[in-house]
Amino acid sequence: MLNKIFIMGRLTKDPELRRTQNGTAVCSVSVAVERDGKGANGEKETDFIDVVAWKTTAEFLSKYFAKGRMIIIGGSLQMRDWTDRDGNKRRSAEVVARDVYFAEPKQKAEQKTEQKTETYAGAEGFEEVEDDDTPF
Repeated sequence: MLNKIFIMGRLTKDPELRRTQNGTAVCSVSVAVERDGKGANGEKETDFIDVVAWKTTAEFLSKYFAKGRMIIIGGSLQMRDWTDRDGNKRRSAEVVARDVYFAEPKQKAEQKTEQKTETYAGAEGFEEVEDDDTPF
């Protein structure tokens, strides 16, 4: 059997890195992906796809990506059944990211990183850090 998916789009929010009780990194993002062609009203339609990444992929995603960045994600589609507050059974689809790729030129990525740094520059307790381990 085969369960493989690739999506390319823009992050709708900054990645949210969390840790499970045993310390495993997990990161959630939402990716805006334009559909091919145009809808009934003649305009492009967009899907907002939930993505979850685990372990080193989660850490990489949270460290090098930010809201608005173009990204390519390879992984698999996962269905989750859950119960809402009212006791109704619900089903959600999400992409489990295995591979994460940069999808825009380095110059644009650097501009986004600078904008993100400026956002936090005045925050108390933060200092600017040079990161020479950047993989791009």
